[in-house]
Amino acid sequence: MNRKTPVKTDLQKSRAVKPAQILNWSVMNLRNRHFAILDICLLAAIPALALTLRVNLPWDRPYAQALLIFTLLALLVKMPVFYAFRLYARYWRYASMDELTAIALAVGISSALVTALTYLGQGLNWLGGAGLPRSLPIIDGLLTLFFVGGTRFSVRAAEYWQARTSNRTQRKRVLIAGAGDAGAMIGREMLTSPRVSFEPVGFVDDDKMKKGAVIHGIRVLGEVAHIPQLVAEYRVQEVIIAMPTAPGKMMRKIVALCEEAGVACRSMPGIYELLDGRMSVSRIRQVNIEDLLRREPVKVDTEKVRQMVAGKRVLISGAGGSIGGELCLQIARFRPGQLIALGHGENSLFTLSYRVTRLIAEENSEKAFDLKTVLADVRDRPRLESIFARYRPEIVFHAAAHKHVPLVEENVEDAITNNVLGTRNLVELALGHGAGRFVLISSDKAVNPVSVMGMTKRLAEMIVQDAAQQSGRSFVSVRFGNVLGSRGSVVPHFQNQIADGGPVTVTHADMERFFMTIPEAVQLVLQASVLGKKGEVFVLDMGEPIKIMDLARDLIELSGYQVGRDIDITITGLRAGEKLREELFSADEVLAATEHEKILVVSNGATPSPSQLKAEVEALLALARAGETEKARERLRAIVCPPLIEN
Repeated sequence: MNRKTPVKTDLQKSRAVKPAQILNWSVMNLRNRHFAILDICLLAAIPALALTLRVNLPWDRPYAQALLIFTLLALLVKMPVFYAFRLYARYWRYASMDELTAIALAVGISSALVTALTYLGQGLNWLGGAGLPRSLPIIDGLLTLFFVGGTRFSVRAAEYWQARTSNRTQRKRVLIAGAGDAGAMIGREMLTSPRVSFEPVGFVDDDKMKKGAVIHGIRVLGEVAHIPQLVAEYRVQEVIIAMPTAPGKMMRKIVALCEEAGVACRSMPGIYELLDGRMSVSRIRQVNIEDLLRREPVKVDTEKVRQMVAGKRVLISGAGGSIGGELCLQIARFRPGQLIALGHGENSLFTLSYRVTRLIAEENSEKAFDLKTVLADVRDRPRLESIFARYRPEIVFHAAAHKHVPLVEENVEDAITNNVLGTRNLVELALGHGAGRFVLISSDKAVNPVSVMGMTKRLAEMIVQDAAQQSGRSFVSVRFGNVLGSRGSVVPHFQNQIADGGPVTVTHADMERFFMTIPEAVQLVLQASVLGKKGEVFVLDMGEPIKIMDLARDLIELSGYQVGRDIDITITGLRAGEKLREELFSADEVLAATEHEKILVVSNGATPSPSQLKAEVEALLALARAGETEKARERLRAIVCPPLIEN
């Protein structure tokens, strides 16, 4: 009977294993019990090899008895020392300098003990037979270091080799912009992780000292300006920007060079997004508008912030919003005793709870804290009363507010009750329940306000300032401009318009705004809250204002389109309540420096007396509740914009 030779299927062919792969698999699957057995065998053979290297074969003297005793002595000394240094309790696939140090110390100490005992044994003549060469223990120690270290680091080498060779032809060829710590870590992970689909061809960096240097086997090929020619020369498919501290000017330069070279680029997050300091390939993302507007990192005294919130009960209103949510995340890192996240939207609070819980799990901290997510409206005084009575917060951050200028102009009554009544409720309850610190998140629109949103924020500042002066407590306001990516921000609005095919609408060609990233704003808010003593209004240094027209153009280009060809920009005219340019302080405000270079403090004498302010607020709220829109608007303007400020 003829038997046909079985034909291998494609699947069977793909499963064919090469000898090198079998060797790699065998080495990588060595366990500590295998290393213990291997060490015993090696330590039994190394003395004979050492003697052979010293006197050559055949031995011209009867060394057998002395060599046997020496071998047993080496085993009895070295194995316990190896155990003491936990050489059989390590995961050698991730061996690093710590493991190398442990091996060197274990071998060095055990070899020193063996050497001392050998010389003592020869002196007392208990080794027997011919005296062993005096250099034998030293040669034995060097060979032990070589073989013990070599067997273990072969596992690390096999892991590295497998990562370098697996699916190499399918990997995307990338150029890494930035040969600093972030770039080195990213390059190393690309080389060593089999799950990463990038093949680094080189670095570019403007540091002339690094030119030609090799980092983890990857060469620094040139400067940032050389990106177009390097892309062509090395067939680069993508550029990875590994510069978390680079300013926006450098980011814009790299993006422009990548566009010139016709290659895509992605980026590491900025330093404000890397609060935990971790950098990995998983953090690489598309370049966004925050990268192009990035400023120099601001130094924050995190220790003082930690001392302020650690172990304390902290309440944050508006916790489901962009600023409130980021406050929760950053404060969570300082381990408050209890974090009360108060918000009006259940979905946003649910998402926040997940983000905070995940953050704590990632940091793997043993010192946990109590997170409370509380659904409540800041206008609901009885509900807030029960919350303050139950949790008794020691620090309050008030971020809840209506902030969208045109929408607020159409809903004056709701803006007044939310922004003014809500602030007054929280301030009074914080005073009544012993909170020692209150921080209001204000806005640059509170300066010489022309919008209802700006006027309500200015009145909220006055309420906080009055409470601080009456109580002597650290109740302060922090004023800053637009926050990129926040709810109501122009950036998401532009992105939606681009996704719809345009046009992108800008209200005025010369309109300018101050911009700050969410993490940066919150870090400076926390720093300002530490500085606050009694009623100060702090102003954050927002840098240079940005033209909205430039912002729109950058967003269109980052989305892969060209202005005028793919997406148009249309001028629509200023809306109600809008100013062409925002300000951070008014003419009658006195500006002073603080101990932090990016935080200023302003004081304003144009505020009503406490009794007058209380009466004015009551009258305003009565008009808002009665639906007297225009009367409420005029009353609000009269409170915060007296003739001295209007003129």
